[in-house]
Amino acid sequence: MFDFINFTFIDVIDVFVVAVLLYQIYRVVRGTGAIAIFAGIFVIYLTWIIVRVLGLELLSSLLGQIIGIGALALIIVFQQEIRRYLLMLGRRSSKGIWRKIFIVRNFEVDTVVKEEVYEACVAMSNTKTGALIVIERTTDIEVYMSSGDRINAIVSRRLIENIFFKNSPLHDGAMIISGGRIAAARCILPTSDNPNIPPELGLRHRAAVGLSENSDALVIVVSEETGRIAITANQAIAAKNHK
Repeated sequence: MFDFINFTFIDVIDVFVVAVLLYQIYRVVRGTGAIAIFAGIFVIYLTWIIVRVLGLELLSSLLGQIIGIGALALIIVFQQEIRRYLLMLGRRSSKGIWRKIFIVRNFEVDTVVKEEVYEACVAMSNTKTGALIVIERTTDIEVYMSSGDRINAIVSRRLIENIFFKNSPLHDGAMIISGGRIAAARCILPTSDNPNIPPELGLRHRAAVGLSENSDALVIVVSEETGRIAITANQAIAAKNHK
């Protein structure tokens, strides 16, 4: 009855692959209402496995039917998350391959971008203008760019300030810089559900940490309440007062 305990090397690979897939699914649904549904489906499937091992045929058959129908329900419920993940996976893979083949860096442009972003952040900090700026690195964040309005403009201090001006239609959301240019604005970022984030930090900071949890992008936040500038990278957030 417990023959399944005798693991082979293939079984270890099988378990590892399943664990990776489950983790990727968790990353997609994390921070959304779908996480509770996913947890419920996982519990039902785990129960079905245990029932089969114990040889409870009737209950196993009943749960098997529920899981069979639930597979279709799973696709319907998670259609947005599945679409988002497949889009992100495909674009990340293709873009990553070309980046490894053609590595092009223009340090003069990078320096200009940093200076323009810095000056804009200092100016917005002085006026307590809220801002959320993302600088793409190696991880493809095209899926988040597509959630906003395309701009494809040269990075300049005045344009950044105009985007985040309170009466601007583009001020609500994140601005993403990709390839040395402002690629999009009013973009929606994933919010982090990390309980260690201080409660006094708002949604901009949670969105900044949320993106750093899913990519290696550099995210800059200007607080609308205090004017302080914070930078997130690799799931860490650091506040900086330029004064």
